[in-house]
Amino acid sequence: MSDFDSNPFADPDLNNPFKDPSVTQVTRNVPPGLDEYNPFSDSRTPPPGGVKMPNVPNTQPAIMKPTEEHPAYTQIAKEHAVTLFLNIFGCLAWFCVDSARAVDFGLSILWFLLFTPCSFVCWYRPLYGAFRSDSSFRFFVFFFVYICQFAVHVLQAAGFHNWGNCGWISSLTGLNQNIPVGIMMIIIAALFTASAVISLVMFKKVHGLYRTTGASFEKAQQEFATGVMSNKTVQTAAANAASTAASSAAQNAFKGNQI
Repeated sequence: MSDFDSNPFADPDLNNPFKDPSVTQVTRNVPPGLDEYNPFSDSRTPPPGGVKMPNVPNTQPAIMKPTEEHPAYTQIAKEHAVTLFLNIFGCLAWFCVDSARAVDFGLSILWFLLFTPCSFVCWYRPLYGAFRSDSSFRFFVFFFVYICQFAVHVLQAAGFHNWGNCGWISSLTGLNQNIPVGIMMIIIAALFTASAVISLVMFKKVHGLYRTTGASFEKAQQEFATGVMSNKTVQTAAANAASTAASSAAQNAFKGNQI
């Protein structure tokens, strides 16, 4: 320290112990993370894609995914609709080689427009409701309608003239007139026959399942009576009929007293 006192113009770092190279080398090697550490310096928000949602219950609306509860039954209805659609082309081809088959062509269009929605409404919906609600009444509705539909399948497979179906009888007639048209009609007749066989198999299968559900004709009668009595239209009609009968009886009694 005498150098600082003896020469005021001397270099101040010459004899400074803190400027010694051995000391400055150690002080420069500061461990990473300790040099001016600020816990609040990294306060940037993460990008929206990297945000992690807290583990909370899901409050989003549930999405109901459709399930195929009876895929075989829907497949039968679709196959019958496709057969009726092909029947239109078969009758059209038959009409092209025989102008007297205009009635068959027109009826084929009518059967497609009529039987396609009826097969869904008249037997598929009752069958679906019967399995879903274990309803004896709906089982009997299905049995009645499906017996009628099986009879229709048999008639379509037979293929009588002027009935609008490319069955076996019509196919043999068309085969004598034109071979390609006859082959087309034979294929459609085979599809009608397959529909009749599949319908019979499905009827037996549903009947077997029906016997395991505990349904019966007595339960069907009870369900029908309960449904009729709980119907608002039936209740209103019954109330109107009762009031009309009561008023008529009162008027007749009043007239009898006057006489």
